[in-house]
Amino acid sequence: MRFLSRRAAAMLARNSVVSCLVFAVNLLLLWVMVETLGVETLAAAAIAFVLANSLQYAFGRLWIFRGTERGVASGYLFFFVNAGIGLAITLALFVAFLAFTPLHYLVARIIVSVFAGLAMFLLNATLNFRQL
Repeated sequence: MRFLSRRAAAMLARNSVVSCLVFAVNLLLLWVMVETLGVETLAAAAIAFVLANSLQYAFGRLWIFRGTERGVASGYLFFFVNAGIGLAITLALFVAFLAFTPLHYLVARIIVSVFAGLAMFLLNATLNFRQL
């Protein structure tokens, strides 16, 4: 029932705002690396994911999951363990979409983000920041 609480909804709303901002940064980085720098698509997706998620951690700690008692360094490490799970989901689905659909890589990345983002929110809310 804790996932259906007002508190959970407020955190998810804040997370959604931050995630949209960070995802825009992620897509911009992805586009620049692929279209301007010539980085291979899958490698660029992974790099953009890691850079954008560092920004996500800062917002998460200060606004989404405020009041956490976890230390900054251990929280950052734990956040990236969760991000690793999110990255695995992202890359697996991204590869599948690119291999089995005619979708443009940016459209595929947007669709994939919904699944990975929700998984990361739940992991961070429950295990890392311990707010749910």
